[in-house]
Amino acid sequence: MRTLICGSLAYDTIMVFEDRFQHHILPDKIHILSVAFLVPEMRREYGGTAGNIAYNLKLLGGEPLIMSTVGHDFADYRRRLEQLGILQTHVREVSEAFTAQAFITTDLDDNQITAFHPGAMNFSHLNRVTDASGATFGVVAPDGREGMCQHAREFHQAGIPFLFDPGQGLPMFNGDELLAFLDQASYLAVNDYEAQLMCEKTGLPFEALASRVKAAIVTKGAEGSVIHTEGEQIHVPAVHADTVEDPTGCGDAYRAGLLYGISKNWPWAKTGRLASLMGAIKIAHRGGQNHHPGRDEIAMRFEQAFGIPLDE
Repeated sequence: MRTLICGSLAYDTIMVFEDRFQHHILPDKIHILSVAFLVPEMRREYGGTAGNIAYNLKLLGGEPLIMSTVGHDFADYRRRLEQLGILQTHVREVSEAFTAQAFITTDLDDNQITAFHPGAMNFSHLNRVTDASGATFGVVAPDGREGMCQHAREFHQAGIPFLFDPGQGLPMFNGDELLAFLDQASYLAVNDYEAQLMCEKTGLPFEALASRVKAAIVTKGAEGSVIHTEGEQIHVPAVHADTVEDPTGCGDAYRAGLLYGISKNWPWAKTGRLASLMGAIKIAHRGGQNHHPGRDEIAMRFEQAFGIPLDE
């Protein structure tokens, strides 16, 4: 199953301030805030929702096809995708824009100050699902607002089932727009905070939202996840991670597991367990794409965690 992943490709620049923000931000001076933080440690990571999902799906042996818009500074990321063997047929460069990027400063208490520049994401509507021949499944992940609406509509009109993954893009949409997404999608994936926000925006309980799709998946971090399908709830346990290093990109790794299981027509319990394992593997590494398990290692860890073989 070739999966067309509509979403962002982005750079994440992560800086570490070796102190605590609270020591340098005066509460009574917030209205005239002017601060600078010395950040001796800095790293640049490859990220974005489409990039992270595709990376993890490729580790599993899936066939990811990214549809995204990038800027004139994309050359390094392009070389990386080439090395990984991930097709870039529908990665469109917008010469007048920067690639989307986040600048994240973290202090010793893991507090974060983030600035996000959407850049070329704002042109995602220039890409059309109909240009991607051979795609049999799709994902609408956080991207430019107009692009997300358009791609969901195009998947639906083409009869291609897709997963709606609003993520950090959820606040861009009102209740009616979110319901329109659900009426077009086959599946929904959100974390527990996003699930609550969807309920508040639509005025509906989550069970009512879940009834509009074949399955609605809610992740709950260390508490595992719940898959709502056909009026039932399937509880999926979390997998114990080797270490908890960085949660960035864990949701994307989880979604890659979902996509792989769906492509194999696995039962939801097994699909959710693979998704849980992929999140646990990712969280033990910094950044969204610095874990490198082979397919055999993933299969071995799956059997160790759940007592059943991955491939039957």
